[in-house]
Amino acid sequence: LQPFGEWCNLQPKDAAKMPESAWKLLFYTLSWSYGIYLLFFTDYPFFYDPPSVFYDWKKGMDVPTDIAIAYLLQCSFYGHSIYATAYMDTWRKDSVVMLLHHVVTLTLIAFSYAFRYHNVGILVLFLHDVNDVQLEFTKLNVYFKHRGGVYHRLNDVISNIGCLTFSISWFWFRLYWFPLKVLYATCYSSLQVVPNIPFYFFFNALLLILTLMNIYWFLYIVLFVAKVLMGQMQEVNDVREYDVEDSKKTTVAKK
Repeated sequence: LQPFGEWCNLQPKDAAKMPESAWKLLFYTLSWSYGIYLLFFTDYPFFYDPPSVFYDWKKGMDVPTDIAIAYLLQCSFYGHSIYATAYMDTWRKDSVVMLLHHVVTLTLIAFSYAFRYHNVGILVLFLHDVNDVQLEFTKLNVYFKHRGGVYHRLNDVISNIGCLTFSISWFWFRLYWFPLKVLYATCYSSLQVVPNIPFYFFFNALLLILTLMNIYWFLYIVLFVAKVLMGQMQEVNDVREYDVEDSKKTTVAKK
């Protein structure tokens, strides 16, 4: 993907970050599409009937092959993401939280598979991957606004629309549907369907940490959109926080 960025004649800063977003867009598009297939084109009723994730649950139960494939892909991706965030990707102000997010996610994926809470995991991954698709698509349009020394208005318009839809979908999927479907099922329905279900507090604690991180990032998103609406920002830049190196350079320049 790096040669493609050079071929498009992107600005050096954008060319450096483009491969990261392009790779993530490719992965999340495939993973979310597979999640759509599992939840809406098979017999799994998890989305419309969240308590069903615990129906017929028992220790050591077999994991269906199609769900096992999803787990294999997601587990390998987040295992790689921990390394990539620490050593490969551009370091940003929220990179520490992102690193914690990857660790929590990988822990949830690995242990939910080991203890056969894979049905819940598929629902959690589906509700989260859609936002990453929108985020990376919007970021790519931000990077492609200025290429070849020319401003491209279409990419600017798409990035503005993407920023708005990303903000709405983040609230809808992660802050509305996630508690309504996942937390309701794991905190309440699990005890009704499987009394004395093992590792109840462990998994719900991790899911609540994930919820708090979603709220933390949503505050960033609200502040970002507010700056755009109030005219403090003339255009949409990187929809995650500014690079740490850039903020340091700005501070030095002001001094």
